[in-house]
Amino acid sequence: MTVSTPAASVPTSASQPSAPSSASATASSAPAAASSGSASNTAGSAAPTASSTTPGNTGDKLVVAHHMIGNVYPYTQGDWADDIALASASGIDGFALNMGTDDWQPERVADAYQAAQEAGNNFKLFLSLDMTVWPCNSADSASKLRALVNKFADHPNQLKLNDRVFVSTFSGETCNFGQGSVADGWKSQFYQHPELAGKIHFVPSFFVDPAQFLQFADIMDGDFNWNSAWPIEVTTQSAQSILSGAKVVSNLASSVAGNATVDGTSFTSLLGGLSNALGPLLGSLDTDEKHLQSLNSLSGNKRDGSKRTYMASASPWFFTHYGKDSFNKNFLYLSDQHLYSNRWENLIASRDNFDIVQLLTWNDYGESHYLGPIKGAQPKSNAWVDGFNHTAWLDMTQYYATAFKTGSFPAIEKDKLIMWARPHAAKAQAADPVGPPTNFELTEDAVWAVAMTGAPATVTLNGQSFDVPAGLTRLAVPLAAGEGMEGAIVRDGVDTVQLKPEFTFEANPKTYNFNAFVAGATQA
Repeated sequence: MTVSTPAASVPTSASQPSAPSSASATASSAPAAASSGSASNTAGSAAPTASSTTPGNTGDKLVVAHHMIGNVYPYTQGDWADDIALASASGIDGFALNMGTDDWQPERVADAYQAAQEAGNNFKLFLSLDMTVWPCNSADSASKLRALVNKFADHPNQLKLNDRVFVSTFSGETCNFGQGSVADGWKSQFYQHPELAGKIHFVPSFFVDPAQFLQFADIMDGDFNWNSAWPIEVTTQSAQSILSGAKVVSNLASSVAGNATVDGTSFTSLLGGLSNALGPLLGSLDTDEKHLQSLNSLSGNKRDGSKRTYMASASPWFFTHYGKDSFNKNFLYLSDQHLYSNRWENLIASRDNFDIVQLLTWNDYGESHYLGPIKGAQPKSNAWVDGFNHTAWLDMTQYYATAFKTGSFPAIEKDKLIMWARPHAAKAQAADPVGPPTNFELTEDAVWAVAMTGAPATVTLNGQSFDVPAGLTRLAVPLAAGEGMEGAIVRDGVDTVQLKPEFTFEANPKTYNFNAFVAGATQA
C-alpha cells in the first residue's frame, strides 16, 4: 500500500479490523488517507498556509509531548537535557509533565525546568496534574496542587498563554475538593482561589461528554481531548458491524471474526476494503469537532471574551498487557493503517481549528505509545517494551509538526525510510496467563512503512517495489511467520537508503506482544 505527501516544492496555501497476512501492497500520497492494498499512488496536496489563528491569541501553534514523571525516578538533569534536545530536534516545543503523588516527583520536575533553561532553546514545560492518583475530595488536597503550580509559575521556561501559567490535567471530572459540585470545587479551591486567581490558563482533560462543558464555563480556558488520538470506538464487535454495513468482501468480515489467514492473492483486495471501510475512523476529527463545538459555545461566558484553547492529541500506537495481579488492563486500540500519519494529516488540513497538538506520549511505556528512547524506570512493562525502540517515528513527527506550525511541509533534504510491525502473528498462540489483548482480532499481519524522499524514487519492501513521488509516502506489505523486514530507497540505480533490522515475525511467541517494532534509516 502507498500514500504520499507532497514535496516541499509544491506551493502551499488522541476496537479494529483484522488481518491480512500475505502478498501485495499499497501506496498513497499524504495528506490523503492511506489506502491499504493496491499499488496506487495519489498526488498529495500541500498543507494550508499559515494563518493568524494562534493558541489563546498569543503566538504560534505548538506541539508538545506528554512526559510521565512517574517513569523518571532515576533521571538526572543530564537525562532531561538529552530528552529536551531530542524532542526539540524533532519539532516538539515542550513537555506536558504528568505529575503524580510520589514525594520525589517535584525534584525531577525541578530538574526538568533547570535543564530546559540551560538548553537555551526556549523549550517550554507545564504541569499536567494526574487526577487519577491525586486525592481531590477535600480543600486540603487542592492546596497541594496550588502549591505545585506556584512553585514553577515564574520559571522562564514555564509555558504561558495570555500571560497566564498554562496548567492541564489528566482526568479530574469527579473532583469536588470538598465542595458541593465538581465545578464549584475546581472554581473555589483551584481556579479562582486567591492563590491562583487570574494567574492560570486552565486546559484540563475531563473525561465527560462535551455537552457538559457548560457547567465548567467559569473554569475552562480550554479543553484537552486526550482520547482524540485513537479510534477508541472501533472494537472487534463494532468493526464487524462496520464492515458488514460497508459490504466489504465476505472473507474480510470472516477474517475479523476469526482472524483467519489471508492468502497472498487476497491481500490487496482485503487491505483495500478494510481501509475504505475503516479508514475514515483512523485519525478522524469527529470527536474533535464535537469538543470544539461545545468549547466554542462557551466563548460568550469567558471572563475576557478571548478564544478558548483547544488541544488535540495524536499518538502512534496503543497496547497494554497487565494481568489481574497488576494494573489489570489488557487491550489495544486500532493503530494499524498508518494511524499516526493519518491523524497528523487531518490535523494539518484543519489546522485553523487547533491551537496545540499534544503527542501521546514521550515515555508511557506501559501503553506502548512512547516516542522517546526507552530509559528511566518502566512501570513493569519490560516484557513488551525492551528491545522495541520507537524513536524512528520522531522523523515523521518533525515533518508533520513543522507543517502544523508553519502551514508548509518542510523540504526533505535526505531520504528516510521507517518500517514497523508487531513481533508475532495476530492469530499466534502463547502460553501467556494474561491472555491476548482485547481487540487483538483487529490487527493486521503487515509491515507498515513511510518513505520520505527528496525526489521521485523506487522503494522496495520485502522484495516488492513501489515507484514513489517526492514527499512522504505510506506503504504496507504483508508479513508471514518466519519473515523479517527489509527495505531500500533506490534512485538512478543507487540505493540511497538501506534498512534491514534484526527482526523475525514469530508464529508461536512465549508471551503476547502487540507492541510495534520500529526501525529507521536515513540517507548518508
